[in-house]
Amino acid sequence: MPGYSGSDPVSFEVAIKVKAETFIDSLPEKDQQIVINTLERLSDSPYPGKGGDKEKLVLSGGIFAYRIHIGRRYTAFYTIDKEAKLVQIHFVMTIEQAHKKYGR
Repeated sequence: MPGYSGSDPVSFEVAIKVKAETFIDSLPEKDQQIVINTLERLSDSPYPGKGGDKEKLVLSGGIFAYRIHIGRRYTAFYTIDKEAKLVQIHFVMTIEQAHKKYGR
């Protein structure tokens, strides 16, 4: 096939933790769809630099986490397990809550 490089693009599974899912379930239906659609797109592009407002965060102990703004209303915090090809969504909150909690 022309243009075929011999390997498929890496796709990640996206898993939503209970706290994040509980927050998403509390949102109006339209906002739920926006949040879910954005989080699903992380399966193709979880790292900063491609599609969306993503940022790598360095937590205490040198642990890496990531955040993505969803629209202008919400923020999700997630980790990436490259070997397991897994993106875990740990928290979803309003941008205001995220700024208060993480000091921005």
